[in-house]
Amino acid sequence: MEITIQTVVFLFLALFITLTSVLTVTTQRIVRSATYLLFTLFATAGIYFLLGYTFLGSVQMIVYAGGIMVLYVFSILLTSGRSDNVERIKNSRMFAVLAAVLGGAAILLFIYSKYQFLQVGDNKVTEVTIQSLGTNLMSSNKYGYLLPFEAISVFLLACIVGGIVIAQKEEDKK
Repeated sequence: MEITIQTVVFLFLALFITLTSVLTVTTQRIVRSATYLLFTLFATAGIYFLLGYTFLGSVQMIVYAGGIMVLYVFSILLTSGRSDNVERIKNSRMFAVLAAVLGGAAILLFIYSKYQFLQVGDNKVTEVTIQSLGTNLMSSNKYGYLLPFEAISVFLLACIVGGIVIAQKEEDKK
């Protein structure tokens, strides 16, 4: 197998995603957990860019790493009190976590050993014009994206309002 710069970059991004994902779920400080999640989302966008999916990588960075993470951080800061520590995992649950991780690793190794992966050749990337992209984004026909974007914006607005309501209820209790 020939090692190319794309393979090295992919392996680096995959290792970085794995590391930051583990740190996201194991850290005890919730703001640090959100920061590690942000790094994971940026590295995922890097894999999209590496595969040639520039639009998907851009959407990943703008929507998820930008918008969703801002929403998470605001929600965390609005709802958390003075201490932002998370409870430690009990020893009985640690065994279940370890068993699940080992089971998942065994399944991945089994699939990797049985499946013949195809080598990806040089695929010609077709560029889409800005006009057709804008038309598809703003259309409401069968292949348009206006309705999903509007639904996501209403959902994010509901989350923000819910965070504010929760924060006000916490202040009223004090």
